Amino acid sequence: MAELREGPESVLVERITLRGPDGAAVEAIHARPEGVPRAGIALHPDIMGIRPLFDDLCRRLAGHGFAVCAPEPFVRAPVEVRSSGDPAVRMAQVPDLDDELQIGDLEAAADHLVVYDDVARVVVMGFCMGGMYALKAAAGGRFDRAVSFYGMLRVPPDWRGPRLREPLETATGVCPTLVVLGGVDPFTPPDDIAVLRSAWADRPDCEIVVYPEAEHGFVHAPDRPAHRPADAADAWERVLDFITRG
Repeated sequence: MAELREGPESVLVERITLRGPDGAAVEAIHARPEGVPRAGIALHPDIMGIRPLFDDLCRRLAGHGFAVCAPEPFVRAPVEVRSSGDPAVRMAQVPDLDDELQIGDLEAAADHLVVYDDVARVVVMGFCMGGMYALKAAAGGRFDRAVSFYGMLRVPPDWRGPRLREPLETATGVCPTLVVLGGVDPFTPPDDIAVLRSAWADRPDCEIVVYPEAEHGFVHAPDRPAHRPADAADAWERVLDFITRG
């Protein structure tokens, strides 16, 4: 998250427990500025879930005046999945995820921000798999704006499951949404991007930004070979501008 510049606000970061729509205990990161938050952000992390990388991101976003809540996406998975540091282990679990529960956890995060941080607007944001869920959640009517960082526009074949719908199926019904993509990301091929552009042809409130030479994950994990500091910094400035509108 190093390319998201530090904001001026002092920040509190903590771990909390939310209640999912099925009553499950959902561990989450909560961060808020000392002052009155300008808006809330319900944040879906990437497939590896909440960890110090996302504590830092939540802190940085809160430094810009946002209250942030990021739930762990695999709380209902077996303990050996939750505790694994191998991305392949979590990827193998994706077909068992349930869109209603994943989006319900994001909505529970939004409710927490409204109740405890007194925000009037809530943005949904996500990265990779979380970007896919941010795009799905954007069509649910709960969120005021959405930001998807390289979220899959179609569910990858190995991830498909009975309770996972295609993001493009509901793309025309989203709230104002910003999608940040890499031009050489195999998870978002040009044909899929073209379908999304077509769906948003009459939606000036929705934006697609493609960084031509960027691969998957180029913004949020600075230790990855795919990280592109200049593109990431530019993307964050666009995001900060987008989520403060309206």
